Amino acid sequence: MQKEFWNNRYGAKDYAYGKTANDFLKKQTFFTGSRVLCLAEGEGRNAVYLAEQGHKVTMIDYSPEGIKKAQQLAREKGVEINALCLDLSSYQIESNAWDAIVIIFGHFPPEIREHLHPQIFNALKSGGQLVLEAYSKEQLQYKTGGPENLNMLYAEAELSSDFKDFSSLSINTLTREVIEGQYHTGIASVIQVKGNK
Repeated sequence: MQKEFWNNRYGAKDYAYGKTANDFLKKQTFFTGSRVLCLAEGEGRNAVYLAEQGHKVTMIDYSPEGIKKAQQLAREKGVEINALCLDLSSYQIESNAWDAIVIIFGHFPPEIREHLHPQIFNALKSGGQLVLEAYSKEQLQYKTGGPENLNMLYAEAELSSDFKDFSSLSINTLTREVIEGQYHTGIASVIQVKGNK
């Protein structure tokens, strides 16, 4: 059901969340030529942006329509990305392989989050970075984007537990304006996470 939903959303001509990278991601810095993994990356706007910065980017999404749109955007921008159509519920991330892992509005039910999030620390190289932005549980009152299921939204305590192995971890809940295509538009409650291994 969820895959059908995303295929329908990404199958439209326009980019559901626009073609511009996430604002929080754009504030981050990575070593030149970093190997970056983008999870639940949809139509590829963040992956393509990172490739434009000179990074070696692999993105994963389980929607074939999203993958097509990502490849189309990469061609449009004249960059290369490795776009993989895979289901994160069973995906095992390669260990000690990535300079950065990026998850932008990747919302998972608890069982997938419990499978995926604990892998991230081991998947990063020493000094590697996690960058995550997602809607908080308070987002339900704003109705400006994101899941309408409380279990798919995040709280600081959950993320602190998921990423407890990081040597430095910053988790902040804030209210900000999110303007990303037609489905993320308006004042929103978000959680921003930065972790260093």
